[in-house]
Amino acid sequence: MTYSLNTIVLDPLSKEKPKNAMILCHGYGGDGKDISLLANYWKNYLPETIFICPDAPEKCAVSPTGFQWFDLIDITEDEILAKSLIAEMKLNKLIDEVKLKNNLNSDQIGIGGFSQGCMISLQAGLKRKEKVRCILGYSGKIINPKHLEKNINSRPEIMLMHGEKDEVVPISYLLEAREFFDKNEYKIETKIFKNCEHRIPSEGSSAGLEFIKKNFY
Repeated sequence: MTYSLNTIVLDPLSKEKPKNAMILCHGYGGDGKDISLLANYWKNYLPETIFICPDAPEKCAVSPTGFQWFDLIDITEDEILAKSLIAEMKLNKLIDEVKLKNNLNSDQIGIGGFSQGCMISLQAGLKRKEKVRCILGYSGKIINPKHLEKNINSRPEIMLMHGEKDEVVPISYLLEAREFFDKNEYKIETKIFKNCEHRIPSEGSSAGLEFIKKNFY
């Protein structure tokens, strides 16, 4: 079985059947290879985990060598939501394929990512009727809080991290997300990095690893 999205797969170091899977979604204009750098570090500490790093389904509008989960250029909030719903369906299809191919349950799968990859992971993860184990997000936001609040179906463990000086996706979006989750009675973890822009610092990589270990092991 091949996956419906072009995907980099990092098999468990244990060489055994995976006991869990982490699907990592890259940011706007990136690709699976970008986010797999994070997985390459983590896999040494998570020997029974398979890492799935897909390319997003669309060629990026502003980066011909990169990909996007949905378009962001010159479109309204409603259009962004409509396009994100298509991407959400494709991510859900991939999650189901990972379950089937690796003989896993939904609660043995974590999802997450950076920037736009974080956004689509939050939307897909909260709306899935079959709860994934956890969502790990860097430098993202909730795409459309009103839509998401009306469509919550599950309560995975969530950790969100953000750079204090992010000018691409401002820190205000993390604060907005935290307020959303408080309002909807989620217990989530958040971490803000001082003097950090739109990137994942080494401190964020280490914190993400500990979050995954706590949920999978």
